[in-house]
Amino acid sequence: MRRLSQYGDTVRWVLATMLDLKNRIASRKDKEIFALIRKQGIVSKTELMEQCGMTASTMTRALEELVRLGFIEEAGRGESTGGRRPILYRINPTGAFVFGLDISRTFSQLLLCDMSLRKIDSVTWVMSEMMTPDVLLRSIVETATAMMKKHFLEKSSILGMGIGSVGPLDRIRGIILEPAHFRAEGWRNVPITAYLEEKLDIPVVLDNGANAGIWAEYWADKPGSSYEHLLYIRAGVGLRSAMMSNGKLVYGAVDMEGSVGQMIIQTDGVRHRDRENCYGCLESYVSIYALEQQAISRLKQGRRSLLREIAPHPEAVDYSHLLRALEQNDPLTVEIFTQAATYFGIGLANLLNILHPEKVILGGPLITGSDLFFQTSTEVALRNAYYYPTYHVEFAKERQGEDTVAIGAAAMVINALAE
Repeated sequence: MRRLSQYGDTVRWVLATMLDLKNRIASRKDKEIFALIRKQGIVSKTELMEQCGMTASTMTRALEELVRLGFIEEAGRGESTGGRRPILYRINPTGAFVFGLDISRTFSQLLLCDMSLRKIDSVTWVMSEMMTPDVLLRSIVETATAMMKKHFLEKSSILGMGIGSVGPLDRIRGIILEPAHFRAEGWRNVPITAYLEEKLDIPVVLDNGANAGIWAEYWADKPGSSYEHLLYIRAGVGLRSAMMSNGKLVYGAVDMEGSVGQMIIQTDGVRHRDRENCYGCLESYVSIYALEQQAISRLKQGRRSLLREIAPHPEAVDYSHLLRALEQNDPLTVEIFTQAATYFGIGLANLLNILHPEKVILGGPLITGSDLFFQTSTEVALRNAYYYPTYHVEFAKERQGEDTVAIGAAAMVINALAE
């Protein structure tokens, strides 16, 4: 077995494998039709012809080819408008299967999904001090192989594996670069895509976790949803974000996943825990670490709190203690969460004023752990938004919970069929 360090020059191999995946649907017209059916849920041939401007014979050939490939299926007949009732088409959920992998600092998760992104099976690993890249990747290969055997799936029925990982990373070369705060050693320059492609012999797609997450939320919208301009932010160990415009991800010259957390909101403020010369950035006020540090500091100052009963001593306070105290409306803990949510709302307002998304989806432990945090931050954001109240933006919590990134990673593989 080759060591991870021996997967150096991988870009040619990765690109060739991705090309094989994208060529599963060869025709550009067929790709367009597949994408329309996938987004609209159930649609008639006539409706597709109107949207694509294709002739009946061209559309018939395209639909027959997609049915032959197993990617779509007939879904009965629609209402008659005077003639024969039209045949309806939809994605064939069992036409193929796909793996979605989430790699984060606290846990990693592998899902097996069908073409409708329904979860069929899952396994989760705690990212302990022992979970080096070598250990985790060997476990992923063994688990994926076991899942295929368990569900009687041939390798030919697997489209591929999508990975949503903590960044920074090089998604083109398929390498996780230098993520911070992993408990195990070795998480630097990990050629994850090449390794998994060689061991599983399936295409593998890599992107950061926030980009994967926004895909999960995009496809979770009901068919025909009009939201095409989305902002997605996960608030937890750090702040991770993604932006979508016209149904397409927005990429920068470098990996942008953690950029929102580096937004300066107070020039003489708190120093960032990792960046020596960075003061007053949003992540220094809005993260699990920031809330824990605030609680520890105030307990040391002598503030009264239920935290003194929950934690053995001030420096032992962690996020689980904070959530327990918050559930009991401990005044100090409510104050800490409200302050962090207010800072987060200011950061959100800055993003609204620059990007003007139609919908903002918020996820991660700070959001799911506290309705107070969500309500306070979104109210502050709206009050400080340019064009408010003329500008209408919808705020929502992520719907997939802990599965969000892994489901979005699986979606990235299916997306590639239409590229």
